[in-house]
Amino acid sequence: MFSSTWNFLKRHKRKFIFAGAFVGGVYILGKYAQKKIREIQEREASEYISQARRQFHFESNQRTCNMTVLSMLPTLREAILHHLNSESLTTLLKSKPANKLDIWEDLKIISFTRSVVAVYSTCMLVVLLRVQLNIIGGYLYLDNSVSKSGMMPLAPPDVQQQYLSSIQHLLGDGLSEMITAVKKAVQNTLGGVSLKQSLSLQELELHLNQIRAQVEEGDGGSTHRPLSWYMMPDEENTLAAQACGLTENDVTTIKLLNETRDMLESPDFGTVLNTCLNRGFNRFLDNMAEFFQSVSFVDEFSWHLPVAKIIPIVNGQIHSICSEIPSHFVQDLLMIDQLKEFAANVYETFSTSHELQK
Repeated sequence: MFSSTWNFLKRHKRKFIFAGAFVGGVYILGKYAQKKIREIQEREASEYISQARRQFHFESNQRTCNMTVLSMLPTLREAILHHLNSESLTTLLKSKPANKLDIWEDLKIISFTRSVVAVYSTCMLVVLLRVQLNIIGGYLYLDNSVSKSGMMPLAPPDVQQQYLSSIQHLLGDGLSEMITAVKKAVQNTLGGVSLKQSLSLQELELHLNQIRAQVEEGDGGSTHRPLSWYMMPDEENTLAAQACGLTENDVTTIKLLNETRDMLESPDFGTVLNTCLNRGFNRFLDNMAEFFQSVSFVDEFSWHLPVAKIIPIVNGQIHSICSEIPSHFVQDLLMIDQLKEFAANVYETFSTSHELQK
């Protein structure tokens, strides 16, 4: 029996060797496949966790943006009121001065100027903070991701403070320059409009569009500046102007400022800012419409008010526009889809390590 079995094995030796090799190969291949599947699963799980963590960080960053905007609006409002103090004029009018008409004319220009400036500066504050906090947020995400590796942080606290303090340009020199530009446009547009003249809501909108066109496109003068200048000074006015004595943190801050300036000068940013401005001025007109409607319950085309009655309404709009208590005006801006998408793109760009290695 054993001899016949042995002969059978000898006759089919090659088949058994092949079968054994085949089975062994399948086993090894199976083990390799299992290993690769585990690696893929672990990599996908790691990527999912990383993506979820980045999404959570991004959403948290957007809430910070919203709170920061609201916290800075009182400072912006007080700065505008300081430069465009209409209250002193209204106090003078109560004393019935001889130059009453001249004071009313000044009040007309100041009232419209400060409401228009309030719309511009609030929109700029919203979009500029979105850019700055998402750039710094991207850096902080990477810093948190590599903190255990012992690498130097991309955005240490001193850099963050120095970089974010650049918002003071919008509240300082930028605001002063904007007031000058807007006041000139208001004077050109409304200077010749009589206090007794009645305006419809549509005519008021037309005047606002004319003011906007002069501010945003210029009136042919050599001093016209792009809107981005009011948010961030020219490069020669930044730390880069200091040829010597720059620390490593200064160099990093300059890099951040240059990246921000590139963003502000991009077509996408221009589109988002214009969308915010359109929404802002539409909300301003909606607020005005409530007062026009109160004098007539017929269709809106019959709503008219004398300029003298429009002035105090316009004059008070700054308190609604620059309100730290969430108002329709600010909420409208914060909820704009294009702004959210742009913020996500900025964060995605600066939270990706290969982008920062360029």
